[in-house]
Amino acid sequence: MSNHGAISTMVYKDTNAALNFFTSVLGFREHAVFRDDKNKVQHAELTLGKAMIMIGSYHPESEFGKMIGTPAETNGLNTQTAYIIIEDVDDHYKNAKSNGAKIVMDIKDEDYGGRGYSCKDPEGCIWNFGNYNPYSEK
Repeated sequence: MSNHGAISTMVYKDTNAALNFFTSVLGFREHAVFRDDKNKVQHAELTLGKAMIMIGSYHPESEFGKMIGTPAETNGLNTQTAYIIIEDVDDHYKNAKSNGAKIVMDIKDEDYGGRGYSCKDPEGCIWNFGNYNPYSEK
């Protein structure tokens, strides 16, 4: 059995607001949250079903921060997005939309199989949710 895997990560200028968005709007649960002495989230690990994402504070002066940016710095352009596999995509879509998520690609069936939608978080990162699972047996 392999311990290999991938976890999507994003940085935020307001990680407290991002954490609130992911938990209250998109249904993620806190796995681990690390705050500084001013209660600002520095790093958080969040789960939704079997998926995990990590969010962190944007520090443009750090070694890593000098290599990345936020959508606000690129006129809203995202160079990467995350795809989160969920079983009940219709229910997730309805909850996200009714809780204020900005839907950028409406829910639809895909030609390659599965059903999904895309939304933006408050800082402009695009998140994709769907039930297409490339790991499942065909």
